[in-house]
Amino acid sequence: MSYKGIIFDLDGVICFTDQYHYQAWKKMADAIGVYFDEKINNRLRGVSRMASLDIILERSGKNYSRTEKEALAAQKNEIYKALLHQMTPQDLSAEVKNTMDELKRRGYRLAIGSSSKNTKLILERLGLADYFDAVSDGTNITHSKPDPEVFLRAAEYLGLDPADCLVVEDARAGIDAAVAGGFHGAGLGEAAEHEKVTYALKSFADLLYVAKR
Repeated sequence: MSYKGIIFDLDGVICFTDQYHYQAWKKMADAIGVYFDEKINNRLRGVSRMASLDIILERSGKNYSRTEKEALAAQKNEIYKALLHQMTPQDLSAEVKNTMDELKRRGYRLAIGSSSKNTKLILERLGLADYFDAVSDGTNITHSKPDPEVFLRAAEYLGLDPADCLVVEDARAGIDAAVAGGFHGAGLGEAAEHEKVTYALKSFADLLYVAKR
């Protein structure tokens, strides 16, 4: 299959900020006396901020209002953003950067499709602020994965049809979103085991064999 564009999820694909998310949610949960551990944290992968908060609050005996939930989510995000400032270009692996450089050299248009509202901050910290041809993130969508909106926006920004784009994901919800939007999906980690994934990748560099030119 010949593609014109490749759309990457950010966290878990380009970089790894799971530990920062965990630390931020843990600090917020501890502050309100709600139990939270890494097993619960695994349920939050690929899930929006507010949906993640709802999962955490399942163990709370209190019913929180929408306003209270928004305040808690904002509190978590401020902790998370402070942690993100620890990131540097050294957190971008040579494998990822070299693979993307080669894909660019082959003429592919590259985009980010991430539900995170902190996408641009993360890209800046990694030294990738102006690297991608398009960025679709949590600031320009109303529905999180498994809704395909973030990928459809990315394809639109690239000026390409979904059928001409390959989505690279590490979360099952991301593959669901890709399929729902009419994209082919390349999966890393748990996404590689999804029954609807087009390509199961063992490493990021495997993209060079999938996207041949």
